[in-house]
Amino acid sequence: MTDGKKQWRGFETGGVLAFHKGMRRSGFILVSALSFNLTIGFAAMTTPKHPYREEYKQHTFGRKAIAPVASGAVGREIINSPHQWGRGASGFGKRVGTSFAINAIKNSIQYPIAAVRHEDLHYYRSDQKGFFPRLRHALVSTVVTRRTTNGKKTVASGRIAGSLGSGIIASSWAPAGFSVAGGAATGGISLGVAAGINVAREFWPRRHAKTVAVKHAPAHHG
Repeated sequence: MTDGKKQWRGFETGGVLAFHKGMRRSGFILVSALSFNLTIGFAAMTTPKHPYREEYKQHTFGRKAIAPVASGAVGREIINSPHQWGRGASGFGKRVGTSFAINAIKNSIQYPIAAVRHEDLHYYRSDQKGFFPRLRHALVSTVVTRRTTNGKKTVASGRIAGSLGSGIIASSWAPAGFSVAGGAATGGISLGVAAGINVAREFWPRRHAKTVAVKHAPAHHG
């Protein structure tokens, strides 16, 4: 091997090691920040009057958990994810159990972060006319929300972190060969389910006249 090739191999090896070291350091910082936010968030939610306290229970263990768990299991069955489980009763049963666990983990990340950042996790129907403007509003509302303190728009970091984090954690019990990237894809499915539920909420027939327009979304949960 020539000196030039040896030097290049040295640069290449050093670059890879530096990259992995940087990724580990970044990962540690992200995990530390997430843990801090979760700790503060859960502490805030333990107060009896905090509105997310009861919502967390209902959306994780109550009847409101049925829709996301069922739709998540059906979605994974349709795309056969993970494919090692196959389709049919056995595979679907595993996906239902996984969907329940993912929903529980997602909410355990989503609600504390939303509590810390004062993010409104509720959906408000659009006051716009026309199918496409309302559809766009429903889809955008999956990743953009409003602060409960001042009503200003902000990134729905709680919902995004909950979906991606739960998918990555779920990869730990997935079959061999199901990577972290597959877990991130599972998180994408969770966000897709949330988007689908928002679309259903937007276009579901209105039975009451007290629908709250987006631009008048109340500032609560302070």
